[in-house]
Amino acid sequence: MFFVLDGVDGAGKSTQLEMFVQWLGEQGHDVVTCSDPGSTELGEQIRSILLGKHETPISMRAEMMLFTTARTQLIQQIIKPALARGQTIVLDRYIFSTVVYQGHAGDLDPDEIWTTNRIATENHLPDATFILDVPVDIAMARLGKTLDRMESRGNEYFERVRSGFLLESQRWPDTVDVIDATRPPAEIQSDIRRLAVQYIERRASK
Repeated sequence: MFFVLDGVDGAGKSTQLEMFVQWLGEQGHDVVTCSDPGSTELGEQIRSILLGKHETPISMRAEMMLFTTARTQLIQQIIKPALARGQTIVLDRYIFSTVVYQGHAGDLDPDEIWTTNRIATENHLPDATFILDVPVDIAMARLGKTLDRMESRGNEYFERVRSGFLLESQRWPDTVDVIDATRPPAEIQSDIRRLAVQYIERRASK
């Protein structure tokens, strides 16, 4: 199985991913957890370029390609081998983020980004993507004052990010679920586990 947790910065992905991975392990899954970008040497170097505060200009298209390059390495080095071994992947962000952050919010063509990433990942798409949704003002309050390069783009940008996630989710009704992340963590996790069971059972019945 291949699961992705995604959503606007400040939605609580890290907390929910940790709880979800622990639960999957208790259910007998051999879980591999990754961050995108990151989790490989190349991915971590690209992550530092993309998220670090520096004076190097990065165009939106170059930004999209850097995220995609890190993702390609992640697929080749970790995800493909893990799936071949029958392990369960839980990934913090994936293609959806690039489509939304550089596409819907960054004015690139979302369909072009999907095409580019399908090629870059050899069309490895998740079995399920859980989008954690919160209003932007709540998300920004959760982030606090120490913001990375992406988080510093302001509320107007992140309103477009949130709208992009909601719009894209409608294109993938069979594999994408939007979860209200304004609630207590235990309630959010309950929804994630309930939906995950449905996807696991669906996969088993094929």
